[in-house]
Amino acid sequence: MTVEPTDKSALPSTLGHSGRRWLTAILALLIALGAGFLVWRAFWHKPPPAPKPVPVPLQTEVVRRGDIEQAVFANGKLQLHKYSDVVAQVSGQIKDVLVMVGDDVKAGKMVVEITPTLPSARLESNRAQLARLQAELADQRAQLDFAELQYKRQTQLKAENATREESYESSRMSMYSASARVEAINAQIRQIEATLKDDEETRSHTQVLAPISGTVVSVAARTGQMINPGQTNVPLMRIADLSRLTVQARVAEIDVPLLRKGMTAYFTTPGYPGKRWSGKLRQVIPVPADVSGEQGKQTFYNVLFEVDNPQEELMSGMSTQVRFVLAQAHDAVILPVKLLDKPEVDGSYMVNVAGANPKANPQASPRKIKIGIRNDQVAQILTGLEPGEQVVVPAATAVIAAAPIPATAPMPAPTMKNAAPPPAASAPKAH
Repeated sequence: MTVEPTDKSALPSTLGHSGRRWLTAILALLIALGAGFLVWRAFWHKPPPAPKPVPVPLQTEVVRRGDIEQAVFANGKLQLHKYSDVVAQVSGQIKDVLVMVGDDVKAGKMVVEITPTLPSARLESNRAQLARLQAELADQRAQLDFAELQYKRQTQLKAENATREESYESSRMSMYSASARVEAINAQIRQIEATLKDDEETRSHTQVLAPISGTVVSVAARTGQMINPGQTNVPLMRIADLSRLTVQARVAEIDVPLLRKGMTAYFTTPGYPGKRWSGKLRQVIPVPADVSGEQGKQTFYNVLFEVDNPQEELMSGMSTQVRFVLAQAHDAVILPVKLLDKPEVDGSYMVNVAGANPKANPQASPRKIKIGIRNDQVAQILTGLEPGEQVVVPAATAVIAAAPIPATAPMPAPTMKNAAPPPAASAPKAH
């Protein structure tokens, strides 16, 4: 089947003359409306103004006055400073223990009584023997006096040739013999006296006395306990003076060279929060506190100082947090160390000082300062800053420097050929 081509010239004729006029009018109206909208947008309609940038307030710290100290920190323990172990000096059986732990005693007070193994008959026998020897000594001295008198008389007679030689020699020998017997008896008496003194001292040691005044901190003796001759050095109890204690602090090897004898030290203890005690450094023990010698571990040394404890609040064994004061200043100009960066070549530091009103005018100017005492929190300002000035925190300064300048350029007026412009960009927010 063959399709005949359509005559295109006949298509407009179907609309008619009146239809073409209406189509032309509609198109002209649409073009006029579009042109009017573009003209209105270009000359009368303006985009809303961009928000003005809000100044970022500076983060600052105020320079102030205060106390500052530089110290070496260490942990430690309280120990007894003055104490004495009570021992028995005689063998025997403990008859009675007269004190308990916590009792206060005076020096010379009897604390333990012992029944000695030495029999009383031995002591009485030695005393009787001493009395007998003293009587013999008196008799021998009388005989010695008579022998000396006889010898003197025979010496005079011999000078006058009125006596025999045998009589003279006999008197001389009698005198020497009597003198020797006197010396022998004296030696026996001294021996008995020494034995008696030892026995009496032994009996006196049955009453064990407190060697010092203080508090009984431990008791090992028990009533009925036997003390053999080889156990006389075993402590029966310990008495300590608690009015003064020793602090033993463990100091790391890196800090030991900073310590000096006589420097001030103070400590706190968990049992008394807010209260501290002080003393003067007495000694640094020159051998490590831990002699295990393990490699890779930091070495610590024991450092000792004493503290008065008149109220006996502190007790042996309490833990302490100790500070050895290296330097300190009162009412000094101080600044937090977080505001300090690396030091300059000459040892000074550069800081940024804010104006009088950093919130309204966030401007900062550099300032060179010199510091003195410094610890982990604050530093002493020697020159460059005065109390009341505000120093910018370095982190805030870095944020301000990195933030872009907020600005919005005015939108160009569109032409008839331009499409509608994109909406205006809002100002960037400061972080």
